[in-house]
Amino acid sequence: MHHDQRIVIPDVFTEPLTREPASQVVSGDPHTGILDLGRVGTTDVGIWELTEGIVRDTEVDELFIVLSGRGRVDFESGETVNLSPGVCVRLREGERTTWAVTETIRKIWIA
Repeated sequence: MHHDQRIVIPDVFTEPLTREPASQVVSGDPHTGILDLGRVGTTDVGIWELTEGIVRDTEVDELFIVLSGRGRVDFESGETVNLSPGVCVRLREGERTTWAVTETIRKIWIA
């Protein structure tokens, strides 16, 4: 196997994602983009983006790392997590959240 066959994508920060209008929009005109990077055992890994705006979501069991962007996630429980590059967050299946994005968020997700 050649070394370059091990590279899934050359740059997680700049890989183009096809965007579409977000669902459950609260305000703004946010769009989402997703790229499935594959499976590791029974775990899915990918890149996800959300442009500026506010959306609601019901979460899956996931761990994610913010690559770029800024915003926050408000949980129905009252907890708030601020998002910025380098932050690693744990979501649990069924949690209801509101995402308020002030600068396009790009994350690596593991679910």
